[in-house]
Amino acid sequence: MNTTTVLGLIAAREAAASATRDDLHQQQAKLTAEVAAIDAELADLATTRHTLTKILEDEVTSSEPAVISELYQQILAVFTPDRDALRAKDVCLALEIGTEAKDTEGIRAKLKRLVNRHTLTEIQPGQFTLIGTRA
Repeated sequence: MNTTTVLGLIAAREAAASATRDDLHQQQAKLTAEVAAIDAELADLATTRHTLTKILEDEVTSSEPAVISELYQQILAVFTPDRDALRAKDVCLALEIGTEAKDTEGIRAKLKRLVNRHTLTEIQPGQFTLIGTRA
């Protein structure tokens, strides 16, 4: 092999390596931009989660009647100091809504929220009364 041929092969390999390097730099720039966009989205989601959590915590811990929705006020109206403990199904019947599982589970979740708000107490699993009421 002569020197010209060897130098030609080296030049061809250099050109190929240079082209591959340029392609990788472009891919790296594209990936860097994608990572930056995902980082920005993650930061936005973290801020949204933090804000929503704060709002929900404030709602759950608030016991002001003005903050409690009409349905919660209707649920609370079912409970009276002289009434025995009620189950979710009893509340559904008192509110004249369905007593299917979807209905009772929805009411049960709301009753649990009222327990978290320290408005109701769960004296036994599934049995709710007003705080300070004996069952």
